[in-house]
Parts: sequence; C-alpha cells; structure tokens
Amino acid sequence: VQLQASGGGLVQAGGSLRLSCAASGRTISTYTLAWFRQAPGKEREFVGVTRGGGINYADSVKGRFTISRENAKNTVYLQMNSLKPEDTAVYYCAADRRYGIIWSRARESDEYDYWGQGTQVTVSS
Repeated sequence: VQLQASGGGLVQAGGSLRLSCAASGRTISTYTLAWFRQAPGKEREFVGVTRGGGINYADSVKGRFTISRENAKNTVYLQMNSLKPEDTAVYYCAADRRYGIIWSRARESDEYDYWGQGTQVTVSS
C-alpha cells in the first residue's frame, strides 16, 4: 500500500484545513487508518484513528478535528477546524491491514506498517 498525503498549508489561527490521504496498491476499506503529527523538536504524536466502525481522537484535537473515509476513492480525510498555533506540525497518515487493533494500541505509531510522506500544516497566531 502506498499512501499520499496532501492538503497542508499555512492558515491563521481559527481557520480550517482538510488533509487527504489517498491510498494505492490495495483497497483500504477494512484497514485501520490513523493520523499522526510531529512538531519540530518533538516526538511523533497520535491525532486520531478510524477502525472498524469507530473513531478515536487525541484529547488535544477532540471536538475540532474529524476523520472520515471515502471508500470509493480509497481515501481518508482529516478535517481540522478551529486550528491553533500548537497544531503546527507535519501530519502523517498511516495504515495497517488489521481491522480490529485495540484502541490503546491503535494510538501507537509502531503498530502501523504503511506511512504517507507527511504534509506540513502551519498555523499562524
């Protein structure tokens, strides 16, 4: 599976962006799909994940970010609203073929076999 992330950019605080992660090579409709981010000088951190019929978010983005899938396009999205300067980071999508990773493990980057190249999101104050 190859993942291609896009949609990043520069936005003012309070604004919105939608990131896309398009998959090729395999149908990802049953895959666990996640978003992570990494700010300069910091470790990669979990943003959100969709697997099975559920979605789970990091507390820092809950209520502001929304993950969705479009199986017909083999794509997963991250809609980001009410952006804050602390959301500035490179955002990565990740995929794993397992359908039912337990939630606590789905937040761990080492659970994922496939990664997109990252897309930069910069939020100005």
